[in-house]
Amino acid sequence: MFYAVRKGRQTGVYRTWAECQQQVNRFPSASFKKFATEKEAWAFVGAGPPDGQQSAPAGELSYFVFLEETHGASAVAQENASHREEPETDVLCCNACKRPYEQSTNEEHTVKRAKHDEEQSTPVVSEAKFSYMGEFAVVYTDGCCSGNGRNRARAGIGVYWGPGHPLNISERLPGRQTNQRAEIHAACKAIEQAKSQNIKKLIIYTDSKFTINGITSWVENWKTNGWRTSSGGSVINKEDFQKLDSLSKGIEIQWMHIPGHAGFQGNEEADRLAREGASKQKL
Repeated sequence: MFYAVRKGRQTGVYRTWAECQQQVNRFPSASFKKFATEKEAWAFVGAGPPDGQQSAPAGELSYFVFLEETHGASAVAQENASHREEPETDVLCCNACKRPYEQSTNEEHTVKRAKHDEEQSTPVVSEAKFSYMGEFAVVYTDGCCSGNGRNRARAGIGVYWGPGHPLNISERLPGRQTNQRAEIHAACKAIEQAKSQNIKKLIIYTDSKFTINGITSWVENWKTNGWRTSSGGSVINKEDFQKLDSLSKGIEIQWMHIPGHAGFQGNEEADRLAREGASKQKL
């Protein structure tokens, strides 16, 4: 297999997961994918192999690295930007539900929370049914909300493990109906499922940079500051991030950002499940 790193410490195509992992582990918004052919891998990176470079024979640990200075500058800028706290205003979705445009909202924070029975039976699934990247099981999560920020908003969560997988989830979001809450709770659901299957290492693909930055960068500062933002305001999604932070204990998670509506099957399926969930009745 060929492991293509489009965004990471070094952009390129690698022959082993261990080498790929070194480039993407804990790298903000890393982007990588496994391919059966080198040609497909380089196409994902967005460049061809260096001139004169030949494919490495199968089994060799050598790898190809193709790193343009512009890629390096972009990665540094992105890493620096990831430490800046993003606004916590939700985004308002259009009719397609997941192509958001920025708009501040004045949501009512005292919405009555619906009762939700989380004591649902979870089937035991064979390890062979999960997709793995190295030792990490792979899952895609997504959340959506139509009418975000309005009284009649409807939000749903989607968790996608693979085609026809028994753990694929499409549910209505309980409580306050917002896009950001849906994204966070979709990740929470995936972690709960992983733990129920005794999965110790998990890669979560999500198109929500807000969720990734929140759990990997901002949560520790929020806890230190008494759950207040750098500007002194209250953290809007405090209880949601507290749940996600608690669930993240006892399992090794790699958070991977994937562009929404970019043709990636896992993300598209998670989005479909989230939209179906938004159409259901609240539990």
